[in-house]
Amino acid sequence: MLCLLEFFIYLCAMINQQLLNPQSIVVIGGSNNVHKPGGSIVRNLMSGGYNGTLHIVNPKEDEVQGIKAFHDAREIPSTELAILVVAARFCPDYVELLAKEKQTRAFIIISAGFGEETKAGAELEQRILDTCEQYGAALIGPNCIGLLNRNHHSVFTLPIPNLHPSGADFVSGSGATAVFILESAVIKGLRFNSVWSIGNGKQIGIEDVLQYMDEHFNPETDSKVKLLYIENISNPDKLLFHASSLIRKGCRIAAIKAGSSESGSRAASSHTGAIASSDSAVEALFRKAGIVRCFSREELTTVGCIFTLPPFKGRNFAIVTHAGGPGVMLTDALSKGGLNVPSLITQSTPITQNTQITPTSPAEELKSKLFPGSSVANPIDFLATGTAEQLGTIIDYCEHRFDHIDAIAVIYGTPGLTQLYEAYDVLDRKIRECRKPIFPVLPSLHTAGPEVAEFLAKGHVNFSDEVTLATALSQIMRTPQPAPPELELYGVDVPKIREIIYRETNRLKFEGITSGYLAPDTVRELLSCAGIPLVPEMVSISKEALTAFAEKVGYPVVAKVVGPVHKSDVGGVALNIRTPEHLALEFDRMMQIADATGVMVQKMLKGTELFIGAKYETRFGHVVLCGLGGIFVEVLKDVSSGLAPLSYAEAYSMIHSLRGYKILKGTRGQQGINEQKYAEIIVRLSTLLRFATEIKEMDINPLLANGSDIVAVDARILIER
Repeated sequence: MLCLLEFFIYLCAMINQQLLNPQSIVVIGGSNNVHKPGGSIVRNLMSGGYNGTLHIVNPKEDEVQGIKAFHDAREIPSTELAILVVAARFCPDYVELLAKEKQTRAFIIISAGFGEETKAGAELEQRILDTCEQYGAALIGPNCIGLLNRNHHSVFTLPIPNLHPSGADFVSGSGATAVFILESAVIKGLRFNSVWSIGNGKQIGIEDVLQYMDEHFNPETDSKVKLLYIENISNPDKLLFHASSLIRKGCRIAAIKAGSSESGSRAASSHTGAIASSDSAVEALFRKAGIVRCFSREELTTVGCIFTLPPFKGRNFAIVTHAGGPGVMLTDALSKGGLNVPSLITQSTPITQNTQITPTSPAEELKSKLFPGSSVANPIDFLATGTAEQLGTIIDYCEHRFDHIDAIAVIYGTPGLTQLYEAYDVLDRKIRECRKPIFPVLPSLHTAGPEVAEFLAKGHVNFSDEVTLATALSQIMRTPQPAPPELELYGVDVPKIREIIYRETNRLKFEGITSGYLAPDTVRELLSCAGIPLVPEMVSISKEALTAFAEKVGYPVVAKVVGPVHKSDVGGVALNIRTPEHLALEFDRMMQIADATGVMVQKMLKGTELFIGAKYETRFGHVVLCGLGGIFVEVLKDVSSGLAPLSYAEAYSMIHSLRGYKILKGTRGQQGINEQKYAEIIVRLSTLLRFATEIKEMDINPLLANGSDIVAVDARILIER
């Protein structure tokens, strides 16, 4: 049996030169009808300038689009790549014939009707895979639109985007969606290096393509932009490893994961179960890998366009426009996303209508070069009558004179009165000259279509909608760098954790059940092994023992019933108990609750309520959730997710991404929490989970933060043997 590493290498070997740069191609089912896949494949190969030997097999035609056609595949010479555009039932025999007799070592199967439709189709698909693996052949598909790169255009669809070494590598799990994404990209001027439609991904999936790109990456010649459309993550570990590796090598990756709204089918038994879903796992995986997550075609292609520009360092934008409204909308959208549009006017007093700008300021100098009525406050509005020369002057000031500006957005369209060639020539020149990235927002796609097309033809991109641009920029800024691969133990007692888990799973086996919640004292054992601070507590069926404990730790205390999962729902929680008599009454009442097995007494603490939870997702591992406790988790579901094990940087990123983060920092005179302590608890818990996959669900709610201390007050852990 192959070890895991050998298996990865074996799969990677399936992507070969016969697939990527074949010296000969045969199209099985090629035709003269360019309105059908067999004809359009041939057309695209020829119009794309394929310079190898092209063969066509069509039993009914003598010539296909000017190329001699063979009536039988047995008649063709040896051929490196075969593209199959025939009915599914014929494909296995063609693959076997070509692999065995024609030394074909790469196949692209366009045909549908395989495992995506019927059981019989799945059997045909398996036969094809078995043959390919027997002969060491690469297989793309079936049920795909093909493969497009700078060597051959083996796709049957349009559009064919501009191909360039610095363009994006695009990998899609859906052929039709890939076409729609290409449509969106072409309009923006986004160029591509390669387009992979993997279809059913029977042999080569999205993870395998990333692995090949990672293991063969050449920083001097390879594209550094990767765009993904994913319908199924079959190997999260592989995706995480190679995406992270590529990003560390200087690449930038953005992805859509479709079907993210599906929630777990099992009924939720805790806060974590109610919140966590398959989407939480995807979010956590992308965060850990450093992948920018997108939710639409427009967002994905916009992020791809941003990736082609110089990296945006900082948060301060200058907005240059001759139309006030779009400038205001872009300002609002950037501010909402956490970016800044700072004033360009140097001032020591608040600006009013009568404020005088310092005569020596760069802003005053710039304003003197513009038409009367122009504004230089930011957005810089140089009016509908502004000239191309003025546009160049403004950009020069933003580049050289306004030091606190990190990037420039230029909104420049037309009301149809003038042509924009001169202005766009200036913009072209400034984009090439400037160190700061310039984001062109050219909205007049209809009125100034020829001018925009000429601008794009020079290798530029266009963000025709300013709000979509701001949304994409914000998403990029929120995406952390890949997490370090090293596991941080932080003194977590792994042997003791395994000892407890082994003991408890044996208990479940002895009781004849497969899963169950751990007893409170066992939960405390596990959390203590991870170094997570706990509130003083005692569980007992003895009223006297609990009263003595309360006297020892000091009143007030809290009493909670042990046994029922949802304590509050059955009246099993009593707060602010200040006397032994009150405690005795609550003890007697709680022991009468159905399924009660004891009572827990805790020292009552006050502070900001926090939440940490985790849920095990098949193939992904543990998804760790954090957020504010109480109503924030129960009603607002303000949580952030990460994939265990977590680093300190990941934990901080999770905390900072919460909508309620300002509460954690401290607001309106309230003291903030100890963020370092909160991050440490998240990391310690994730390390515990890494060595206890038997834990399927857990939450600590609340954690109480008071001053510099954070302690766990209540926790539940569900294990499964």
